Amino acid sequence: MKKQRVVITGLGVVASNAIGVDNFHQALKKGKSGIKKWDEFERLNFRCQIGGVPDIDSIDLKDFLPRFLAEKLTNRAIIYACLAGVEAWKDAGFEPNEDVDFSTGMILGAGDLSFDNWKNREFPTYPIDRGENRKLGSRTVSEGMNSGAAAYLNNILGIGNRVQSNSAACITGSEAVLLGYEYLQTGRAERMICGSTEGDGKYIWGCFDPMRVLCSDSNDSPSTGSRPMSATSSGFVPSGGSGVLILETLESAKKRGAKIYAEILGGQVNSGGLRGSGTMTAPNSVAVVKCIQEAVSNAGIHPDEIDLINGHLTSTKGDPIEIKNWVAALGRSGKDFPLINTPKSMIGHAVAGAGSVELVASILQIKNDFVHANLNVEDIHPEILSEIFGGCIPTSCQSKEVNTVIKANFGFGDLNCALVLRKYKE
Repeated sequence: MKKQRVVITGLGVVASNAIGVDNFHQALKKGKSGIKKWDEFERLNFRCQIGGVPDIDSIDLKDFLPRFLAEKLTNRAIIYACLAGVEAWKDAGFEPNEDVDFSTGMILGAGDLSFDNWKNREFPTYPIDRGENRKLGSRTVSEGMNSGAAAYLNNILGIGNRVQSNSAACITGSEAVLLGYEYLQTGRAERMICGSTEGDGKYIWGCFDPMRVLCSDSNDSPSTGSRPMSATSSGFVPSGGSGVLILETLESAKKRGAKIYAEILGGQVNSGGLRGSGTMTAPNSVAVVKCIQEAVSNAGIHPDEIDLINGHLTSTKGDPIEIKNWVAALGRSGKDFPLINTPKSMIGHAVAGAGSVELVASILQIKNDFVHANLNVEDIHPEILSEIFGGCIPTSCQSKEVNTVIKANFGFGDLNCALVLRKYKE
């Protein structure tokens, strides 16, 4: 069976520095930070009191979502996914279906939907143990289940092909796109809605805070807290958000005259098995290198063709290790290393939402020929400088032709995912 070429025909995004693709595009070019101080976290004695929260309170949800959802949904991660999903669907040239659309499927992942849900309802054990379970309401399950984001978005769009939700920590978004790409290659659908989402706030971030993986030295200077690849990186800055991509077979896209943002050439996902250097929170470098190399091989390109790496780079002690893994995987070092960036310096780390939001950033750079800045890296980590030339880490926005990008995420549980994207050409 001949494999189908797969292209991207629609984008949607909700991030802490911008809502909507056009706004996000401009925020990336301007280096706009969405990270702020949250006084409530100081009152609650959090070590990390900063984070990135999309400003959905500044918009009227009824302008974007059906009234019954805009008025009743309380889970922010689901709201983010619905906003990004509807934007991507319309950006691809579609409207919500009156009937079931069996030609389209969906893979929309999520992280801690149930944690997000605690903000708005008492933690379920309390009313249940008091014999007051009716107080939980009828949406506790649908808004708390990991498939809730896909279900609510599908309630709007009416998708009838494969609909599923994945959950794989920080690789959730990139894995969802890879799964959708592989599904379309076999011709089992014309298009797939792919992405992920993550909520925010005290119940999610409060669980990360005692792990000592969050930034705690920038509570009085929020915008400088996320410092990927910096010598002073002290932990990641948590955030929420969602990115959604419309993947479509090239045949379908050309048939309907759709605009094409980029083409997916290939990818790979694997696990380090929590062996060797791999732990629940640290990667097995052997598996990371293997994942990147196999993604490049599956894409049918040579490492020298890569113009830009959009890395995971969380602003932790793992950043120098990630750079060493990229050097080993691509066989490129010093001044020969590609440009590398991550939007985490502007938006923080959206965990399960990270991969999809960062993929939107990657695609916008391909489509519009620019490379966004890495903020807050005036002092590049010396272990990184021993591997690559400092000029490969842009600290200001560059106008540059971007043809081929490799985007990767590495997640809790020793999970890895990499995707290769290219400017579309006949």
